[in-house]
Amino acid sequence: MAGSPTETRSHVTRTTAEDAVVREIKIAARPETVFAFFTDPEKVVRWKGMSATLDPRPGGIYRVKVTGGDIARGEYVEIVPHRRIVFTWGWEDEDSPVPPGSSTVEITLERDGDGTLVRLVHRGLPTETSREQHTVGWEHYLGRLAVAAAGGDAGPDPWVQEKVSNQ
Repeated sequence: MAGSPTETRSHVTRTTAEDAVVREIKIAARPETVFAFFTDPEKVVRWKGMSATLDPRPGGIYRVKVTGGDIARGEYVEIVPHRRIVFTWGWEDEDSPVPPGSSTVEITLERDGDGTLVRLVHRGLPTETSREQHTVGWEHYLGRLAVAAAGGDAGPDPWVQEKVSNQ
């Protein structure tokens, strides 16, 4: 991610009702630009995924083939253009402890000078292991989002390359 004009602030917090993965990253792009990277399939695959089927409206599908065999699926719950996106989340793998729709991802976009502060909160992950795995995943993909949304090329995803090599 050479040349990425971003600053990352990240932490995992405990909420009163459940554990959540919380990540924040500043992106050198306006909120309306960043918003499209969560709702436009062509933009989503520039930072996360090999293919995407998205219908960004409440009840619409959220499905992203993240790597060769890892497919995230849920549905959009709330869309506030250029400010907020909420969707359910899980993995299509029948052995996953996080089945489709069993957790919730909330994205808020806040103008920050010439850029956007992106805050991601992922709730409903059932185990400490699943929270740790999703923490690593969101950290990886938000860094790629920062590059792509700022107009850069995030390049080939090394996780996809690794998954394809191991098959």
